[in-house]
Amino acid sequence: MIVPRQKIVAFTGNTRRPSRSLNLAALIARRIQAHLDADYRHLDVLDAGPGLGAALTRKQLTPEALAVVEAVEEADILVAVSPVYKGSYTGLFKHLFDFVDMDALIGRPVVIGATGGGPRHSLVVEHQMRPLFGFFSALTIPTAVYAEDASFQDDEVADPAILARVEAAAVQCAELARAVGPRRQRGEGAAAPVEQTGRVIPLKS
Repeated sequence: MIVPRQKIVAFTGNTRRPSRSLNLAALIARRIQAHLDADYRHLDVLDAGPGLGAALTRKQLTPEALAVVEAVEEADILVAVSPVYKGSYTGLFKHLFDFVDMDALIGRPVVIGATGGGPRHSLVVEHQMRPLFGFFSALTIPTAVYAEDASFQDDEVADPAILARVEAAAVQCAELARAVGPRRQRGEGAAAPVEQTGRVIPLKS
């Protein structure tokens, strides 16, 4: 049987380009690819356009904004990174996930990351991003990546400690993705089973 290549989608909350958040997400995705046969696509709120912020319901999304939402929903692996403003991910980052189907990310490997001006923002990945994907019942990778301004050189991650965390997250994600398999192999929209107390319990029928 031919196993389809997994699809990595990185979505970032940056509102400008070039962006350190975009570069961090791209680095994470490339390191996952180094350990897993997978394709990679990057999208951000700029790809969604002004139609994202103007929409109050999914039906009001422009075709560009809807395409980004659907790409997130259809990913085998999601890399989600946002810059931190006032102690939180960007509003448009969260606004996009407000339109994501609540069942779309069940059992999906997700690597979370963030960038910020200094260490005071570092807990955003644990206190805000991890609970967000917990709501979606995603399989959030244990190692999250936060990189402050001092971790970058020419907008690329240069801090050895952050690079080590990126590698750890990539290895964990690749191992989990191999165990879960691509969604096209296990059935479109189907979630991976989770072993609990000796039994295999499907997260979604």
